[in-house]
Amino acid sequence: MLIYGSMKAFGYYGVRWSRVLRPLFLVNITEGRQVRRAFRSIRNTLPEILYVFLLFIFSILIFSLMALKLFGKRKLVTNEGTPYFTSYLDIVFELYVLVTTANSPDVMMPAYNSSFFFALFFILYILINTYIFMYVFLAVVYNNYRKHLKEEMKNLVRAKRHKMVEAFRILQVKHGGEPVVCQSHWNQLVRLVQPDISNSHRELLWSVCDEDKKGFIGKVAFLQLADLLNIQIITLKSHIHPLQTWFPHLYNSQPSRLVCQMVQHKAFVYVYDFIIVVNAVFIGLDEENPLISNAEWAFLVLYMLEILLKLYTYDPRSFFSRHKFWNWFDTIIIIAALVATTVNFALKSSDGYTSRQVLDIVFILRVLRLIRIVDSVKRFRTIINTLIKIGPTIITFGQLIIVVYYIFAVVGMEIFKDKIKFFAPDSTASAQNYCGNPLLKDTAFAQNNYCRNNFNDIVSSFVLLLELTVVNQWHVLTSGFTTVTHTAARIFFVLFHIVVVIIIMNILVAFILEAFFVEYTLAKSDLQTSVEKKIQELELGIQQDKLDETLVGNMETHENELGPSELSKGKPTLMFKIASKRYRTVDALLQRIFEDDLSPEDSGSSSEDHEGDPDNPLSPGFNFQNPSFDGIN
Repeated sequence: MLIYGSMKAFGYYGVRWSRVLRPLFLVNITEGRQVRRAFRSIRNTLPEILYVFLLFIFSILIFSLMALKLFGKRKLVTNEGTPYFTSYLDIVFELYVLVTTANSPDVMMPAYNSSFFFALFFILYILINTYIFMYVFLAVVYNNYRKHLKEEMKNLVRAKRHKMVEAFRILQVKHGGEPVVCQSHWNQLVRLVQPDISNSHRELLWSVCDEDKKGFIGKVAFLQLADLLNIQIITLKSHIHPLQTWFPHLYNSQPSRLVCQMVQHKAFVYVYDFIIVVNAVFIGLDEENPLISNAEWAFLVLYMLEILLKLYTYDPRSFFSRHKFWNWFDTIIIIAALVATTVNFALKSSDGYTSRQVLDIVFILRVLRLIRIVDSVKRFRTIINTLIKIGPTIITFGQLIIVVYYIFAVVGMEIFKDKIKFFAPDSTASAQNYCGNPLLKDTAFAQNNYCRNNFNDIVSSFVLLLELTVVNQWHVLTSGFTTVTHTAARIFFVLFHIVVVIIIMNILVAFILEAFFVEYTLAKSDLQTSVEKKIQELELGIQQDKLDETLVGNMETHENELGPSELSKGKPTLMFKIASKRYRTVDALLQRIFEDDLSPEDSGSSSEDHEGDPDNPLSPGFNFQNPSFDGIN
């Protein structure tokens, strides 16, 4: 910075090359472990996909040479009046753009207009390069990326098991000649690792590990601790509805019970689903019509009535519990729509309504209300929940893309800054017709009013790179910058397309496919690991009052999902059940993805350390599966 500042002060031009290295700070911090893993996976994948990419480039070069010989001497011209396919390098670039379909069918039309049979050349080219090669490329990327990702997870599991075995060696005591860990040492370790863990949480985990209630656990149970601590425990405790406490006779009366039964019936859900559909029709109609405008108040009243009836039937602490996303969403949207509609009506009545901002908010809230349909259809709900669950894992690739974007943005700013200028829409400057650069006069870039797509600042650069990622019209954007600099500027844009669109986006697609398949399968099946089955057994123990009084007595209640009717069914005040298979970290999801591919030998312990040990997880016949979820209700 000092050198650059000094050079600029004395009027010398300097390239700020160090800015390209700034993303390394993001990658190398402790929290950037996932980004480093993504970079490492890409680096390991590149050698295998290089051969396919070289074959793909070879195909483009061969077709470009054929195009030069087919069309170069026919004196054809483009729509702009320039010679058609007379320069080999220009042909290579145009056919590369055709792979992305951005310039189709424009690039084919001069030849197609000349002869119908020339279309066969482009059809064959698109079939081989756009479809076959691109799909083969995706398959190779997916296969090799998955292979290296699997190795990463093996190393992760191996390192984790190594550390857990070493911890067992430190804490073990002899009981009947067998090495075990007693409950007091186990509790001390858990408190040290997670100081904020509650007594109830710790008691529950110990009940899972010490299934036979011996007061100590062996090596197999101890090795599960790292995975058990990733499980998010939500305790459920049934509460009496406040109205039942305040007005017991009224709330337990026959009319009150009929209201509760009505709200709990499926018909109640179907009726409001129908109301939502009718509301969608009214939203699409003319808002200026008084009938349509007044109908909105009727829908708001119906939605508010629904919320009040549900709050009357279900305990408010249950209805607004932390994990009841749709209840929160629905209530917030309806209340916000009511407030916005009231404000809009008041402003209109007082002739103080001077802008559409409040009305725009009303329209948006009305449309958002229709999202309730997603929650009404089970299959829709499964898909949306799956997308929400894999969201944190996609963030890793979002960070990766931001790092790559920043590097290309900095390089683009050094090369193209102030070459293209943007003028405000109300500007009267004649230069706005050619983006402030006479070289762009009468070009497709200027005619399409792409002046704001420039590298003059970091925000504009990111927006432009996003447009290039979408690839539509990216050849027109490229032409603008090559016009104001040099034809060699195409290298920058082609390189960006290769790195981001072909490599990173294909790897992202591969990961999303794998993650979605796993999450969607889990959401629709009863697949369980051995630890999940133990927790289900623990749930039965709670329902049958077979748990220790220590666990039940110390259990704090942070969530409530049991309505007042549960008490009358003879169920205990405190309950547990498996309700979610969400993943807090990318590692947990990846472990689930490759869980079936990880052999017992990947525990990371040497066989000589456990020879003859009945608790050895490497011994023949041992079938321990890692717990891979973090949500228990």
